[in-house]
Amino acid sequence: MWKKESQRAAFAEALVELGNTRKDVVVLTADLSSSVKTNKFAEKFPEHHFNVGISEQNMMSIAAGLAASGSTVFASTFAVFATSRVYDQIRQSIAWPKLNVNIVATHAGITVGGDGASHQMLEDIALMCSLPNMTVIVPSDALETKKAVISVVDYNGPTYIRLGRGDVPTITKENDSFKIGKATIMKEGKDVTLIGTGIMVSQCLLAAEKLEKENIDASVINMSTVKPIDEKVIIKHATKTGAVVTAEEHNIIGGLGSTVSTVLSENVPVPMKRVGIPDVFGESGNSDELMEKYGLTSENIVKAAHGVMKKKGSR
Repeated sequence: MWKKESQRAAFAEALVELGNTRKDVVVLTADLSSSVKTNKFAEKFPEHHFNVGISEQNMMSIAAGLAASGSTVFASTFAVFATSRVYDQIRQSIAWPKLNVNIVATHAGITVGGDGASHQMLEDIALMCSLPNMTVIVPSDALETKKAVISVVDYNGPTYIRLGRGDVPTITKENDSFKIGKATIMKEGKDVTLIGTGIMVSQCLLAAEKLEKENIDASVINMSTVKPIDEKVIIKHATKTGAVVTAEEHNIIGGLGSTVSTVLSENVPVPMKRVGIPDVFGESGNSDELMEKYGLTSENIVKAAHGVMKKKGSR
């Protein structure tokens, strides 16, 4: 089976690589450098790393000022602090002027586990996708995380990169290409399309294996960029299979599922089902148990696939 690796460690590795080659890169954090792993960058490039303390709104304002002065900025903290607490600063000072600030949020989703609902940020993709000029990236594993972080330094405008807390299955390969705004086809199929983002891509692959045992041929798409979403890939595979399931570690409202459903309704109206957090807050618990409780499993994706396939004939 897949080995598991840390997205946060990959983020740290990418920052150090960038620091060795780019003198314009600066990194900000809000008293969480050891948790978000920017301390690795700070050790090598102390003059380019700023810990602003427990002052996230101020961090985003400083990030905006540095970007407006020509720096390429990374601002990192937990997802719950990186979006909802600082939404006004991001909207007014970063997104509106389209500055090159890269917000890297760790500890996103239900897999924060024991920290409970106060820290399980399940609405961040919705918040960031709603902002004009903002690009939203949800890497599927550590390898893709590193590629995403390196890619955003030459991207025009602000980005939001969403990472988890724990180690995640490594499902991509070192030489796999990564391009912002482009989906990756993990598996071709003709019967149903499974579209995942983040940690749920691995669950889609497991679901496809289980469906294959039932002689059901599923396509699996890694939608690592939720905004701008790869409409061409969605339309192509929805047309081919006639049924779609989305899977995300996020509220089903405002995230991947909502975005895909909009693309489908405007272009290829086919049966679809959203697998994700069912518009509720989370609770404290073991991350694997929480994934099971809230239906973020390959079994639930298989069930959803059966449901949409049954509806194909009733269109």
